[in-house]
Amino acid sequence: MPNKKSAMKRVRQNERRREHNRARRSAMRSSIKKVRLILDSENQELLAPSLVDAQSKLGKAAKTSLVKKRNASRRVSRLMKAAHKAQSASS
Repeated sequence: MPNKKSAMKRVRQNERRREHNRARRSAMRSSIKKVRLILDSENQELLAPSLVDAQSKLGKAAKTSLVKKRNASRRVSRLMKAAHKAQSASS
């Protein structure tokens, strides 16, 4: 338990940031899972908006250093590659 006032404030700040990051990370992962589920179900009407949402969440996570920039880029690339593959297979 911190004894100094500044240390107590730092604990409060860290907790707030942890909760914020946790929520954003969860939303990012959920949007990726949603895209993967749509790809598996081959429901192409829902694919485009969910891809945009996943890209947005990944970009924001990279911007705020929640995940590394290249990690986000790689995930977006893999999602897009899978989406293109699914679209060409359904055509």
